[in-house]
Amino acid sequence: MLYFSRWKTILIWLTVLIGVVYAAPNVLPRNVTDAMPDFWPKQSVTLGLDLQGGSYILLQIDRESLIQERQQAVQDEVRQLLRNERIGYSAISANERIVTVRLRDPAQAEAARTALQPLTQSISSGLLSGGTVSEVALAEPQSGVLTAALTDEGVQYRISTAVTQSIEVVRRRVDELGTTEPVIQRQGEDRIMVQVPGLGDPQRLKELLNQTAKLTFQLVDQSENAEQVARGGRVPPGSQLLYTTDTPPQPILVRNQVMVSGENLTDAQAGFDPQTNEPVVNIRFDLARGAAFRPGDPDECRQSLCHRPRRQGPFGTGDPHRNPRGPGADLRLLHRPERQ
Repeated sequence: MLYFSRWKTILIWLTVLIGVVYAAPNVLPRNVTDAMPDFWPKQSVTLGLDLQGGSYILLQIDRESLIQERQQAVQDEVRQLLRNERIGYSAISANERIVTVRLRDPAQAEAARTALQPLTQSISSGLLSGGTVSEVALAEPQSGVLTAALTDEGVQYRISTAVTQSIEVVRRRVDELGTTEPVIQRQGEDRIMVQVPGLGDPQRLKELLNQTAKLTFQLVDQSENAEQVARGGRVPPGSQLLYTTDTPPQPILVRNQVMVSGENLTDAQAGFDPQTNEPVVNIRFDLARGAAFRPGDPDECRQSLCHRPRRQGPFGTGDPHRNPRGPGADLRLLHRPERQ
């Protein structure tokens, strides 16, 4: 028969008692643990998805839609760049990641290549890697025909960026559920795994994550008076009539062409204007799209630039200025709180 000395027996029972005290919050109701003294252990063990159940969902980037959006953006830029240089073209089409332009005068091929060079500017592949990626490659398969093709590395960069940005969006949305320690991880190149322990309604999680939010920067069309158009006037071709969230709402004509989309953002920080002390959001774009916000006259561009969050959000005005710290571009968005 085993024999333990008195001090060993006391030590064993003391260890058991401490274990029971620390384990009690896991079996006691929450109102009981809240009524205990502050020195009493109240933290319980967080059970994972395998022990307490919950919701699991696997998200995947829509690769084809992303490629189509980038292809449409490149097509719009090609059309705009050629118009700016007064280079005529008879046809422009997009198919299988390639935008094809047929020039009216083949002798202008070299001038057209020069005009389209901004499309080939490298975009930053990340602050840590410090590398750059060429998203578009120009070619002249035959006389008078130019092509702008999306590169594989450019598409992969856009997918990787979309996954990284989506993880942060998913994390903020899941936090709204008030759950404890959700697991949000990247899987492979284009997937995101989401585990929410304790959430017994997977449909609620699915509906929350399926909400689409997209930020675009578009120019304001000043060729017509927005108030006259709102009273029944004709909307200019290539534009649409929208309203701000002011009280009362103010009409505004916005061009359909997207100058820069949210995927071109590399950094966004809240701050205050050093001169007026008003709250602002300082946004930095990548190398290629940053050139769109380097105007010769900032005052003119401030009047004709707006950002549009596509989730019933407000319009905002932008103050673009040159970035002294790098080849990208900074955009300062001014936020004016509503006055009661």
